[in-house]
Parts: sequence; structure tokens; C-alpha cells
Amino acid sequence: MGRSFIAPEACNCGAPDTGNMEVLAKYGSAAQKDAWLKPLMAGVIRSAFAMTEPGVASADATNIETRIERDEKNKEYVINGRKWWISGAGDPRCKVYLLMGKTDFGAKKHLQQSVVIVPSDTPGIKVTRPMLIFGYDDAAHGHMEITFTNVRVPFENIILGEGRGFEIVQGRLGPGRIHHCMRSIGMAERALELHVLRTTDPSRKTFGKLIADHNPTPIAESRIEINQARLLVLDAADKIDKLGAKAALKEIGMAKIIVPQMACRVIDRAIQAHGGGGVSQDFPLAYMYAMMRTLRIADGPDEVHMRQVAGYEIKKQTQLRDSYAKQKEAENKLVAAKL
Repeated sequence: MGRSFIAPEACNCGAPDTGNMEVLAKYGSAAQKDAWLKPLMAGVIRSAFAMTEPGVASADATNIETRIERDEKNKEYVINGRKWWISGAGDPRCKVYLLMGKTDFGAKKHLQQSVVIVPSDTPGIKVTRPMLIFGYDDAAHGHMEITFTNVRVPFENIILGEGRGFEIVQGRLGPGRIHHCMRSIGMAERALELHVLRTTDPSRKTFGKLIADHNPTPIAESRIEINQARLLVLDAADKIDKLGAKAALKEIGMAKIIVPQMACRVIDRAIQAHGGGGVSQDFPLAYMYAMMRTLRIADGPDEVHMRQVAGYEIKKQTQLRDSYAKQKEAENKLVAAKL
């Protein structure tokens, strides 16, 4: 899926559609599945996930400000807000957004958010501009900035229920992150392949030697790092299969940190080996680097995942320490009683 830019769509395994399909499959009502999941799985339509906002630090999703307010008279939700980096919204086949906003600003901070289904042709939606990634616009897929002004959808468009947004997002983003990691491994493999072919091309000798003969170490470094990262991804995927995404959040987080960093290094070495061609439009490497560098921010920046992984590890070790301390205390009491 990662070797080719068109393979994810050709196999209907691309973001954000896979994540949206999982949301509808796990949490959608029968009517929602009929209306949106079936055509998505058939590849008839495309979709987008509207979560990130320009006005707040969206790495902490509790900051999201888009309002989803109830109109009891008309049995509708009224949506007002501004979103950006809405991947897939530029595609003319994009027919539906899954939008995350707040239905209750007074609830506990992780129970304020909800996810609603918003057909893309609903009045009040305005796609204001495509966001550029290092100058790339990713047309026609696109990463759009969108405003929602008094956008109305019926009550039955809520997914799972009000206040369930974080539950839905955690169920969506975990598998979505591992999908990104899998594709990134494939992209890194392609970059290494290009690196090797370029540096062993007999027509490109320098100072009487093949480029690879001057210093083969970067090739070895890339191979080692790809294999290390692949094993981390496989470990996370195995835990997802056996215990579910929630139980594998630490492993998913570790993979999401390591894999894009690894891919950036592998692609960077390949760019260096290609010289001026590496940063040009004649090879896919510059675009690959832009995608991988962006992935260190998308679906949670490195720092957020570092914080979460550290939290899991601290909790584990402190629980072990406290358990050991309680055991020693009980043993000491038993000894004192015998004495």
C-alpha cells in the first residue's frame, strides 16, 4: 500500500476512508451503515473526517470549539465552526464528513464531544482553500480548510450518542495510526530501493568508483532501521488482533513515533544519494519526504505519543514498585507477629 501513491485507493484501503468505515462499522446505526458504509466499502463515494481546527491546539482534542447545538423544534443539530487539514474533502467524490464538535460545553472535558454525519452538500458548508504540504496540494484528494455556518443535520445523524466523541475517536485513530505505519514501511522500502539502484548505476561512477563503493554504510543503516520499525509495527498489529486497539495503545504509540522518523531518515539518505535529482520532480523522493515529515504531526504529533508512552511506562513501573512495597510490608508484619 505504501510503495505506490495510487495503491491505497485502488484497493480501497486509503485514509481517511478506512478509518471512517471502521467508525461506521463499529458505532453506526443500521440506517447509517446502509446510507454511508455500504457505498464507502463499494468505493462508490469518498469521505473525510473533520476534527482539526486552526484556532486551537488540536493535538489536545478537548480544545475543539466547533459547536453542535440542538434545535428541539426541528429535531436537528446546528453546527458552527471552522476546520482545517480535512484530508479527502477536495475530492469531488467526497459525499460525507464525520465531524467532531462539542454538544455540551458544561460536561466533563472528555464527555463534551460528539461525532455527527454531515453530507458534504449540506447548506452552510464552505470549502475555503486547500492547505499545501511543502508546496504540494495533493489534488484532487486535498487537505481542505472548511467553515460550517448554521449547518443543519437531523438528530439521527449523531453517531453512538452525545458525549461519545472521544470514545469514537480512540476507536478510529488507533487502527488508523497503524495503517499509516504500514504504508510508511512500504514507502521506506521503495526509497531504499531507489537509493540502491542509484548508487549502483554503472553510468554514474564518481572518481572511478560506483557511488555505493565510496560509502555503503547509509544503505546498511536504512535496511536496519526499516526492519526494526517493521517489527515494532507487527508487534502492535498482533496486539490489536488479539486484544483490541484500546489494549494496544502503547504499542501503537511507539510505532507511530518511530516509523515516520525512520522513514524520514531513509528517504533523506536516498535524496542525498540522488544529488540534485533527489529534491526535484523527476523522482518521488521529495514528495515522499514531505508526506513522512507531515505524518510526524498528523494523527497526533510525536510529543503527544511520547507523553502517552511515558505515562504507560511510569504507571506500570510505579504499580510494580507499590505492589512490591505492599508485599514487603505484609511480610514484615508477619515476621513481627511471629516474634
